[in-house]
Amino acid sequence: MSVHIAAKKGEIAKTVLQPGDPLRAKYIADHFLTEVKLVSQTRNIFYFTGLYKGKEVSVGASGMGCASIGIYSYELFTEFDVDTIIRIGTCGAYTDELKVFDLLNVEFAASESTYAKFAWEIEDEKLKHQGNTFDLLNQTSKDLSLEIKPTTIHTSDIFYRKSQDLPAIAAKYNCAAVEMEAFALFANAQHLGKNAATILTVSDIIPTGDYISADQREKALKPMIELALETAIKI
Repeated sequence: MSVHIAAKKGEIAKTVLQPGDPLRAKYIADHFLTEVKLVSQTRNIFYFTGLYKGKEVSVGASGMGCASIGIYSYELFTEFDVDTIIRIGTCGAYTDELKVFDLLNVEFAASESTYAKFAWEIEDEKLKHQGNTFDLLNQTSKDLSLEIKPTTIHTSDIFYRKSQDLPAIAAKYNCAAVEMEAFALFANAQHLGKNAATILTVSDIIPTGDYISADQREKALKPMIELALETAIKI
């Protein structure tokens, strides 16, 4: 048990899938895992452990933003001996070269966030995925005949902003899309020597206003979930 996760030692697998939304974690547990056990529901942030094709996997939410995933991923790594976290989420595309439903494998996350600096004295504003999970995701996508795009993304602390211009850091690093968590996950994994990857489904195209409707989301996210699980059993 940790401050924010009520599971007991041994109840969380070595590999964790981490969506932002607690109900998405429940959806994955209900539809993709067998022999599922709810191991934590503190603050209604659900964590489940079950089997996928015979291998133990856990799935649990990160919440929104660097501060939230920073807490949950750190406790998973340090209190529950988790080796690998695969963040699975959605993102907004900064360019119409991407399309809704596109699947991205995050190679780098650039951010204005002070999380890495003040948590771990990591001064870099662009952080890389950690470990070999990024490469495993690329290989597994080929095995599944899924197209996945290695990408640099912008991790933003801000969802709403006054200016509609492309943020300076996104322009500096040619970021193709924006989300809110990968940078902090990569920072924790870098500091602790753990494995961390992020895969994202493009849910909206900022320049054009195209987006995945609510009734399309379940179908849209299924390939990403299956890719993460098929990769998890290879780790």
